[in-house]
Amino acid sequence: MAGIRDIVGKDKSRLPDVSRRSLLIGATAAGGLAIAWSLWPRDYQPNLTASPDEHIFNAFLKIGDDGHISAIVPQCEMGQGVTTLLPQIMADELGADWRTIAVESAPINPLYTNTLLVDEDSAVFTPRAGVPDFVSDVRSWARREWAVRHAVMLTANSSSVRMFEAPCRAAAAQARALLMMAAANRWDADWEECDTQDGFVTHGQKRLRFGDVAAAAALLEPPAEPVYRASSSDPLYGKELTRLDLPAKIDGSANYAGDIRLPDMVFAAIRQGPLGATTLKSIDRKQGLASPGLLHVVTHARWVAAVARNWWAANRALDRFAPVFETEGSPISTDRINTALKAALKDDGYRIASEGDVAEAMEGRRKISAEYAVAPAVHAPIETRTATAAPDRDGLRVWVATQAPAQCRDAIAGATGLAPANVTLFPMMAGGSFDACLDHSVAVQAAIIALQVKRPVQLAWSRAEEIMRLPPRAPARAKLTATLNAAGGIDALVTRIAVPPTNHEFRDRLFDNMPADIAQRAAAGRSDAAAVEGAASSYAIPNMAVDHCPADIGLPTGRWRGNADSYTAFFTECFVDELAARAGTDALSYRIAMLGNAPLLARCLLTATSLGGWEGGLSGTTQGLACHSMRGSHIALMATARQSEGGLQVEQLVAVVDAGRLVNPAIARQQIEGGLIFGLAAAVGATTDYEGGLATARKLGQLGLPDLSQTPQILVEFIDSDREPGGLGEIGVPVVAPAIANAMFAATGRRVRRLPLSAHPL
Repeated sequence: MAGIRDIVGKDKSRLPDVSRRSLLIGATAAGGLAIAWSLWPRDYQPNLTASPDEHIFNAFLKIGDDGHISAIVPQCEMGQGVTTLLPQIMADELGADWRTIAVESAPINPLYTNTLLVDEDSAVFTPRAGVPDFVSDVRSWARREWAVRHAVMLTANSSSVRMFEAPCRAAAAQARALLMMAAANRWDADWEECDTQDGFVTHGQKRLRFGDVAAAAALLEPPAEPVYRASSSDPLYGKELTRLDLPAKIDGSANYAGDIRLPDMVFAAIRQGPLGATTLKSIDRKQGLASPGLLHVVTHARWVAAVARNWWAANRALDRFAPVFETEGSPISTDRINTALKAALKDDGYRIASEGDVAEAMEGRRKISAEYAVAPAVHAPIETRTATAAPDRDGLRVWVATQAPAQCRDAIAGATGLAPANVTLFPMMAGGSFDACLDHSVAVQAAIIALQVKRPVQLAWSRAEEIMRLPPRAPARAKLTATLNAAGGIDALVTRIAVPPTNHEFRDRLFDNMPADIAQRAAAGRSDAAAVEGAASSYAIPNMAVDHCPADIGLPTGRWRGNADSYTAFFTECFVDELAARAGTDALSYRIAMLGNAPLLARCLLTATSLGGWEGGLSGTTQGLACHSMRGSHIALMATARQSEGGLQVEQLVAVVDAGRLVNPAIARQQIEGGLIFGLAAAVGATTDYEGGLATARKLGQLGLPDLSQTPQILVEFIDSDREPGGLGEIGVPVVAPAIANAMFAATGRRVRRLPLSAHPL
């Protein structure tokens, strides 16, 4: 076995030497930082705008004299339904009429910081082992404080409801109390004896519309602590209410970044060179400037953009400019990526998680091993990256879909030399994202172009440009090694995963505006616990270890729907299935025997197999199983798949999910169904090869995505639960590929250990 740099295991021989003096210095520095930051004055107030007949109650709610209620949503709507879910939580607590609810995007403000995501990231990214609790606690606190001060309003990790349910409910409770106080003043009554229902404040037979008391209520001082509404006989929470964004999406009135139209606006297309340390060497100005409709050409060290009266003319002009790029070093290729992954898997790694003593448990025992591989996975949303930018006096206005608005604004400011205060950002809905909107390159480029041509510009990446330039989900390679006990169960398991340290790259790009190739080189060789997240599964295995083997593949990588869980679940669930077959045990029974510490996941698995008609996984049954837990949710999936003349045919997916309380069951189902389809796409395609630093795919049709005829029958059931809400946006993705792979084994007797699912050997 390759050497291990043990981060949380027992063997600390490869850890840096830490003396008592250095620990004291570190603790003192951390303590000093804590004191300094605690004394740093800060008072964050809502920075909402309101019309004369509208009244601001807090950072999440405005109420108009006509009774309309504007719910302020700090998260990016990218199809997950957050602009319905958070307003639904507020409307329920407020006692509002759902027909009066409107939605506004939140401005950049520390009040909307996603501290839950920061805390979860701290727990994964900076493990406590080997560090005193005080230092670790201060580090986590400092990261949270830094995030608040920099308004890190990230939309990611299925965190929207998990993070903002409590703040939204508290804001609505405070606003409700103010409305009742204002009404009670008119009635000369005790406000605590009042109630709210369907947009009215009530007191016995007396009723006042919210709009009638909104102006007076907004001037009052709320209670020190929120006073929550008693349970309603007809709650909005838990209802399948129609999505607020649905009518506009159906009639086409919903605005995306590409729908913005401004006076004197022009359109831009862009070409960027191969991935890596690439610079623009030359363009054919004579031919390019002769292009019909061309207005401007803008060159940058790393790209060239053509500006015309329409996008098609601009894109055609780029062909005539025939840009030539120069790249330092060896070009990125699929062969180079695969070679780097294989080498990393054999090299030293970092022990990220451990339980028991795997070395002792495996000593002198027969070991069973298998290797798996996954290819890079592209985002491929319907809307390609688009931004509209307009010079505005001494600054800029920018319309773009972003999952990190403050960091997008700061990136624009840094690239243009403007102060952040002079950049006004209008966050737009995204036509899909899957974390693509965490890349702000298009907004920065649009801003630079607009300032140079001195007029509003809309920049849209072509499909080819997006496939080639957006950092994909990292490719990975894994080796799983196990020893079995006398009953055939897993006694020890070591999971070694060769994968780039994507989280380091992502941080440098997002917070330091570092170019992708520089961030990739800076991250090379570093340990990244998030890169192997999900590999320490819910199974009760006495001796277990997870190692990260950083791979320097040259290809910049990024976040993607499901992130590391999208491949770690494939590795684990396929290997567990192999071990069950080797032990001659039914795949369901084999899993259930190891889920004694995970009863919620076990229940999902038993329910899914009952609904799907599990036949024991016998040869020829065409059925496969997989289960997984992440972001506070649990899922089990039974897939039915077979080989047909047209290739792999997935006939049915039966999913059972425990995601705690459901704000809106219809949206929850949509998210699981969408995740399953997204996972199916990644199982059969959603990838590209690389050659000469460029992706070989240029169109959606070249990504191997499933079409409608390949879409299976999908059955989704939820376990009734009063638990805190879990994440829903990603949980459907990780289980699809392993369930299908296991079904293919049951149908054919052949193991497929790579994604996309293929018969090609590793």
